[in-house]
Amino acid sequence: MKTFQEFILEAYDPEVQGRSQIRTQGQGGRIGAERKKTEPEKRRMKAAGGKTTSSAKDYKPRTDIGTQRPKSTREQQPTQARGSAALSAREAQRKAAMERRAAKSGTKTKTKTATQLLSKGNKSQTDPNNPKYKPDPKYKPQKASGLTHRERLNKVKKGEKALRDIRLKNLGKTKESELKYPVTGKEVTRRNKKN
Repeated sequence: MKTFQEFILEAYDPEVQGRSQIRTQGQGGRIGAERKKTEPEKRRMKAAGGKTTSSAKDYKPRTDIGTQRPKSTREQQPTQARGSAALSAREAQRKAAMERRAAKSGTKTKTKTATQLLSKGNKSQTDPNNPKYKPDPKYKPQKASGLTHRERLNKVKKGEKALRDIRLKNLGKTKESELKYPVTGKEVTRRNKKN
């Protein structure tokens, strides 16, 4: 008996196979086709420093490429026998009686059905999945600064030093230790820890 791979090699011309929908095994033993984005398609960016951005690093390929994962590892399996969650006979009678009484009095039951909960009218105006949702027309997304984490920290530190110098000058002091309440971040944190 021939294996599938042997049958494919015999039955199809490699040139035809390249053009057809028959997929060979992916790169690195991958089961499906590789869906890695090309360089211009990439959206994730990182700060490269000096107010410039570049595309973020690629993710490492997973170690379990090419192995089929059983469903039991991906989805939670039932812990009890099928049908064990059903109501007992007495509870079912009680529930039916309550529903009859509610129907007679004209009041609806408190719990909504899944269809009621998922109906379009139930979604709020701020929910993006709501078809009536409209974002604020004045909203402008924040632009990336292009500064790295270290550059941002340096900018904050410069600002704190400038603030400290202004405050010392206004109060006629020369050192921050002479002030009753310090200005810079490290000193402020130290003061807050004491309190």
